[in-house]
Amino acid sequence: MAERSGAPLAISVGDAGGIGPLVTAAACAKVDDHYLVFGDAEQMRAELERANVDSGRVQLIDVGPGEEVFAPSPKNGAQQLAALDAAIAAVQRGEARALVTGPTSKRAITDAGTPFTGQTERLAAACGLAPDAVTMMFFGPVLRVALVTTHLAIAQVPRAITAARVERATRHLIDALARVEQRGDVWVAGLNPHAGEGGLFGDEEPKVIGPVVDALRGEARLSGMTLKGPGPAESIFRAASRRELAGVVAMFHDQATIASKLLDWGAAVNMTYGLPFIRTSVDHGVAYDARARGSADADGMIAAIELAQRMTR
Repeated sequence: MAERSGAPLAISVGDAGGIGPLVTAAACAKVDDHYLVFGDAEQMRAELERANVDSGRVQLIDVGPGEEVFAPSPKNGAQQLAALDAAIAAVQRGEARALVTGPTSKRAITDAGTPFTGQTERLAAACGLAPDAVTMMFFGPVLRVALVTTHLAIAQVPRAITAARVERATRHLIDALARVEQRGDVWVAGLNPHAGEGGLFGDEEPKVIGPVVDALRGEARLSGMTLKGPGPAESIFRAASRRELAGVVAMFHDQATIASKLLDWGAAVNMTYGLPFIRTSVDHGVAYDARARGSADADGMIAAIELAQRMTR
């Protein structure tokens, strides 16, 4: 993974009818860096002026006008997808050193005619990667967690827990933690209650997860980490809440995100790992109601930018 030293950060602002434009402008004002901002240039120019952002630090890339409707709109769906795709292409060309993404509306993009399950999957496809070749992570001040599977129905999860996916998520988490100089215990959670209770509640732990953990222990040690597991998720996340762990590997979406939102609400950063470049994102939605009120908390976007800075030092 190579980043061009001295290049700006690319930001795709997300849904023009949501809080993306507001939090992007506020974050650019607070975090010193240079930015390529992809969205509705006229809208963003007004937001940057309101936030008193030094215009010399921000280059606006116009992808067409959005509309301030504070609800999913096909026009905004097409516009936010165009911004995302243009920002990805800019990073791939080396014009930016990393990508930070604002909140998008899956509903709006799908209504605009493009089936869309999420930015993570779109990023993987744009880089010629399979969806499960990359890892969704959430990095917060308390919890750092990587997901083995992401947007799947719960009924589909057990058969999706493969050795290759567990290995990929674990390796990616160890590498990401090393990049931000985080050391300590990394626990791999089990899939089943009580990590299967010795096979009573499922056999994914002894058959799939455990052998991967055993195989990667030496590799983790070289990065200054102790790899443990599989263990009961409830106990692992309790230890994480006491700041005793460097990171956690979770088996499915809500196993990770419930803990992340409880422990790091507003401060967690969604990161896609395994791409040819760093991508970070806010861990919140478009918040049409907050946009209609004209106010939004920019802490999530600030955290996403600051993590991108740390990962590209």
